[in-house]
Amino acid sequence: MPEPGDPRKTPQGVPYADLKHIVNADGLHLFCRYWEPEAQPRALVYVAHGAGEHSGPYDEIALRLKELSLLVFAHDHVGHGQSEGDRMIIKDFQVYVRDSLQHIDLMKAQHPSLPVFILGHSMGGAISILTASERANDFAGVVLISPLVQMNPDSATPFKVFVAKVMNQLAPSLPLGSIQSNWISRDHKRTPLNYHGGLRVSFAMQLMGAVERIQRVIPAIAWPFLLLQGDTDKLCDISGARLMFEQAASADKKLKVQEGPGPYHALHHELPEVSESVLKELTSWLHPLYPASARQSPLGSTHCTQPQPYKAP
Repeated sequence: MPEPGDPRKTPQGVPYADLKHIVNADGLHLFCRYWEPEAQPRALVYVAHGAGEHSGPYDEIALRLKELSLLVFAHDHVGHGQSEGDRMIIKDFQVYVRDSLQHIDLMKAQHPSLPVFILGHSMGGAISILTASERANDFAGVVLISPLVQMNPDSATPFKVFVAKVMNQLAPSLPLGSIQSNWISRDHKRTPLNYHGGLRVSFAMQLMGAVERIQRVIPAIAWPFLLLQGDTDKLCDISGARLMFEQAASADKKLKVQEGPGPYHALHHELPEVSESVLKELTSWLHPLYPASARQSPLGSTHCTQPQPYKAP
């Protein structure tokens, strides 16, 4: 939470004392966003964003969930957006999971009776899977949009993996090239807070390690999940989504494939007909999973001008 006189500033030069934030176990400030319903919240939804982006682009999803009396919250991961940390460098992927659990615990302490959901996209999907698996009984359900479950077969051949491991020892900061924006969606918009540099070898190795962990935990997954995937996604291959759906032990699981031509990676930022379909699928799946008193007609206003504050436990 902001502290009077705190001299720390975001990478953009804004004092954290003026912003909603938490401080993680490494002492780094993480910028936070909150979308609070006007009525008493009926459930909590934590949003985990993808690699190189930030929590801002999830405003449309958050506002739709806010209409359903859900309190949505998110933070920019370490090294992303308005949070501290070297850009797209992480010592251990587990830091993302640890920080997610810290934020979730803060919100649960304020709302101990509310069910908790996680929503994650891309790398945020990997974070969501590992976070929910670490505390399997804590979550009412998980929504995954184009999650990172398997490395793309074209970029993770045995030879390429071997070369990456060697380069991680010799030149871990070596850039591997940037993500092509036209692979993200057909309606992708670049924002200044997104990372536009090249993916480093060391970061790619952390993603590979996360995928290996996910492969191990999938058979034990029993929590409800909705998996939304585009069949022409070039960043997170659809084979990972199918693998998770087929091997997870969950009784309540659903895989919805957005078929081509053209639904790419960020389905929630696709052409209007795709993004609206994703939002409807998401809300209809969540609908029966939280208390009936929450499932009233939407609130009148959906406008959220500023992230809403929360009280420290």
